[in-house]
Amino acid sequence: MASFKEVLREAQARMEEADLGEQAALLYLLELTNKEAHNLYMEFEEEMPSALQQEYEKGLTQLLEGKPLSYILGYTWFYGYQMKVNEDVLIPRPETEELVSHILVAYDEHFSEAEEVVAVDIGTGSGAIAITLKKEEPRLQMYASDISSSAIEVAKENAQKNEAEVTFMVGNMLDPMIEKGIKVDFLISNPPYIPQEEEIEDSVLHFEPHLALFGGEDGLKFYREIFQKAPSILKEKAILAFEIGYLQKEILMQEAKAAFPHAKVEVLKDINEKDRMLFIYI
Repeated sequence: MASFKEVLREAQARMEEADLGEQAALLYLLELTNKEAHNLYMEFEEEMPSALQQEYEKGLTQLLEGKPLSYILGYTWFYGYQMKVNEDVLIPRPETEELVSHILVAYDEHFSEAEEVVAVDIGTGSGAIAITLKKEEPRLQMYASDISSSAIEVAKENAQKNEAEVTFMVGNMLDPMIEKGIKVDFLISNPPYIPQEEEIEDSVLHFEPHLALFGGEDGLKFYREIFQKAPSILKEKAILAFEIGYLQKEILMQEAKAAFPHAKVEVLKDINEKDRMLFIYI
């Protein structure tokens, strides 16, 4: 029987040989064993149970095929909450956690005294943004929409698992909100923003839903649609918050100022000093 150390070292070598990096091999083992790294290292020389080794090998084979770790596990962690993910939804990124952090700051600055604050997450996917915001700010009346009914089913499961009260709707972008006559204080979206012809990683291209990735020829299709329709659902004073591609700052600021000429428009940087968040204050 092989030890944890031997199995991991072999897995890391195979990942490196496939030019996929070795980190996922360790992360996968930590998730399977439900251990912190320092606890695993304390057992490094012990034999790995055969059943665990077989399960690890099965997942490693999928990793070597390029399948994202979160899809192999069937879940990911977002802002400390476990979220189910599958091929019907995009895997939430760390940049999106940063967006949530900035939204919570804006909430405290502008709505902390409000009796009721209504928010909507457009293109919710797994529901990670909407669910996290509801958990962090229980007073929020939270709505979320997605054109994919399969994605909404995943989001509903995540809301139930995390005990978050969110109203989910199936429909294109803002249309469900417009149809129901709902007005919001906060409009949030992490829309598909990759230009149609842009090259992306194979693991993303082959496994993640294209519907949640590509934003038309220049990547800005869905921002323009939201800018155009947003006045139909915004209250007199409201905030719009978006995740954006790091090269889209200038053009999106121009489009935002054209759509909302009296609004304050700002772009915030992520932890890597890239322009990744657009906020519009009406």
